[in-house]
Amino acid sequence: MIAWLLDLLRTLTHPERLIELLSTVFGGWYGYALLAGIVFAETGLLVGFFLPGDSLLFTVGVVAGAGKLDLITINVVLIAAAIVGDAVGFQLGRRTGTAIFSRPDSRLFKQEYLRRTEEFYRKHGGKTIIYARFVPIVRTFAPFIAGVGKMDYGRFLSFNVFGGIGWVVLLTAMGYYFGSWPVVRAHFEKVILGIILVSVLPVVFEVIKSRKSR
Repeated sequence: MIAWLLDLLRTLTHPERLIELLSTVFGGWYGYALLAGIVFAETGLLVGFFLPGDSLLFTVGVVAGAGKLDLITINVVLIAAAIVGDAVGFQLGRRTGTAIFSRPDSRLFKQEYLRRTEEFYRKHGGKTIIYARFVPIVRTFAPFIAGVGKMDYGRFLSFNVFGGIGWVVLLTAMGYYFGSWPVVRAHFEKVILGIILVSVLPVVFEVIKSRKSR
C-alpha cells in the first residue's frame, strides 16, 4: 500500500509519467477530475496534508506547456477545487472543532499540526488563509482553524478566493513557462525538491523561532 502510494506521488510530480497517466487511465475530463480531487483533498480534508500540492501544480503547468492540458481550463478547475476545499475545511472546523482537538495522535493526524497552524493563525490573522496556500501542512489546517475560531465567513471567503487564485495561477504559470527550459527538464526532480523546500521554509523558521523564544 505504501509502495503504491509513493509511486502515485512520484507519478503526480513527474511530467512524462503524469502525461502517460492522463493519456491512458485518466484521459479527457477524468484527468481534470483526478487533479481537482487531489487539490480538494489536500485543502479540504484533514488527512490530505501529505499530497503534493505545490509540486503537483508546477507539474501540471509543465504538462500544459507540453500541450497535454489546456492551461486556462485546468486553472479554472483547480482554482474551484482549492476554493471549495478551503470552504469545506472551514465548515468542518466550525462544526467538529472540539472533537478534532481532543482526538489522539495517529499516523495521519497529529495534534502538533493543529498547534502549529494555530500559532501561524494568531501571528498573521485572517491573512493566514492566503499565506497558508504556499505552506504545506499549514495549508491543510488553516481553514479548519479559521472555522474553529468562528471567523466571519464573508471575510474568510474573500481571503479564500484571493489565495486560491494566486496559489494555482502562480505555480502552474511557473511550470508552464519554465518547464520547457532544458536545465529544468534535465534536473526536474531537483527542481521539485527545491519547490518543496522553499514552501516548507516558513514552517521551519516558525519552529526555530518558537524554540528560541522558549
